[in-house]
Amino acid sequence: MSTLLDSFSSAFHGDAARRALLDEALRDGLPGPRTEAWKYTSLRALERRVFAPVETVPEVDPRLLQAIPAPRLVFVNGRYSPSLSRSDALPAGVSVQLLSEALAGGGESARFLARRFERSDEIFARLNAALADEGLLLRAEAGTAAETPVHLVFIGAPDGADRAWHLRHRIELRHDAQLTLVEHHFASGDHANFINALSHVHLARGAQLTHARVQDEGERATLLLRTDAVLARDAGYRRLDLEFGAALSRHELNVRLEGDNARLAASGVLLADARRHIDTRLGIDHIARDTACELTWRGLGSGRGRVVFHGGILIREGADGSDAMLSNKNLLLSDNAEIDTQPVLEIHADEVKAAHGATVGQLDANALFYLRSRGLPESDAQRLLTTAFCREPLSTVANPELAALLAARLDQALARSGLA
Repeated sequence: MSTLLDSFSSAFHGDAARRALLDEALRDGLPGPRTEAWKYTSLRALERRVFAPVETVPEVDPRLLQAIPAPRLVFVNGRYSPSLSRSDALPAGVSVQLLSEALAGGGESARFLARRFERSDEIFARLNAALADEGLLLRAEAGTAAETPVHLVFIGAPDGADRAWHLRHRIELRHDAQLTLVEHHFASGDHANFINALSHVHLARGAQLTHARVQDEGERATLLLRTDAVLARDAGYRRLDLEFGAALSRHELNVRLEGDNARLAASGVLLADARRHIDTRLGIDHIARDTACELTWRGLGSGRGRVVFHGGILIREGADGSDAMLSNKNLLLSDNAEIDTQPVLEIHADEVKAAHGATVGQLDANALFYLRSRGLPESDAQRLLTTAFCREPLSTVANPELAALLAARLDQALARSGLA
């Protein structure tokens, strides 16, 4: 067993059922380079790490949250912080509960934890199933039309040792509910903690969710996230992921379009500078008729950074009328950066529209020449083109104020990397 898994095992304090889940994961161990889903993301360095469980919650400067309005729900090192949160401004029809409260009460609210993950390459979901002890259960009741975005804030902080925490969330919108959700992941200081989070998104008939996530964790952090979404008939899921931080980050976005006319629009920007490794893996499953997905992702590699992208679309038998589009364009901005992209399209139905495309290249020489000929210095021309390249995915967000906030975060990340 690896040192990493041994540290999780020795710190376990759950019941027998969850211990059995942990033992199953430990027997299979971490996936290696021959495992297709982890072919481009090595866990060799991570498996030698030791992480201690969270014991106390370090202090965080409240000024870090000045730019994040209410309502907001704040977690520090995987623990809910009432003093930093502002839940009193939640929109009417929206309720929240902590996972720890649901576990203590048992019953219906904690049943989603019973889901099993059988594949050995789902190692971190399996660990989460055994080890998650906190998270957020958020529900929008039927017919809710929430105009104010709800902000979820996850802060990593130094605490004298490398810590590990495992979060489990459930986001549920009942029929015809509308909600905007914004996740913020960042650090309050230099740390090398391990974060493993799994989110379940359930959209009932006609529900509409806009979901934005800004990942700007500390440059030594390890962040492993997974989102599993299920869409019923006429449901719509609009999502934007901005990946800027952590030493190693991986996000798996799995969406099942189970109801007729379900719609997904997902986009993202992956910025790997310095020595960052950013891995995004999409698995979109068209199950019902007349479903649609539009996926627009942009990657940038600079310094010795590495971007890994897998865009998988499956159109099942009987999913006639499906419309699927994937665009993944990438810029290599240094000789030592690396970008690996894998678009995958599998079709088992008739009368569908489907297209995918992926490119890896450098800034367009003709566009650079044009801008230079208009008097722009080369560095300004490069920054202008790079910023424009990254802005396209932001069109997923229709709310002007939220789009402006996300564009500002993108510009800050580009400037920090020397790319804008």
